[in-house]
Amino acid sequence: MTIGPILLLGFLLGMRHATDADHVVAVSTIVSREHSLRAAAPIGILWGLGHTFTILLVGGAIVLFGVAIPPRLGLGMEFSVALMLISLGALNLRGVLRQARALPFADQARAGAHHHGYPDVEPRSLRPLFVGIVHGLAGSAAIALLVLGTIREPVWALAYLVVFGVGTIAGMLIITLAMAMPIAASAHRFKRVHFAFAILTGLASVAFGGVLAYQIGFVQGLFTTHPQWTPE
Repeated sequence: MTIGPILLLGFLLGMRHATDADHVVAVSTIVSREHSLRAAAPIGILWGLGHTFTILLVGGAIVLFGVAIPPRLGLGMEFSVALMLISLGALNLRGVLRQARALPFADQARAGAHHHGYPDVEPRSLRPLFVGIVHGLAGSAAIALLVLGTIREPVWALAYLVVFGVGTIAGMLIITLAMAMPIAASAHRFKRVHFAFAILTGLASVAFGGVLAYQIGFVQGLFTTHPQWTPE
């Protein structure tokens, strides 16, 4: 078995994995509060590190010890992503609205020279790391099962998971910077646009999370007597 091309494929699939809709929604919600590329870049890296940590933890257990995840537990891990998206959007909306009350639009021109936009009322945190960890829970089983179907050697299977994680970090960093460029520009030049974008991403996160929660809870059957779960 030629492992090189398989590891390269793992890196490329990791980059593509970063573009999943729920990942983009979550990160865009966090990035919408930032004012510069320098502040936004760590978000993608932290998200990727958190995601990779969970992939290695859960995926490694499946690869090395043959751990089987029952359908209800698998759906529960995916449901945690829906709850996280709803919470993330709600926190974003609360923060933006609080900032809007603290700094009315009429005062922004005067305050802009000092604050370069609206002030941060929340300190920098490890929130993207936590968000990445939760997202990793939802995708770890599918990724590990895919690896087991391709690579039989446990060492190389773990190497694949690591390379996949590195690809995910790289992909999310690129996505984060691409989203942050127009957001950072609007933060300094178009304050109303920046506020509106932050509100829209918060609403989108809540809505996406709500739809996902319904899909997992009732269509796939987490809250019914016959849960149906296919890792994907």
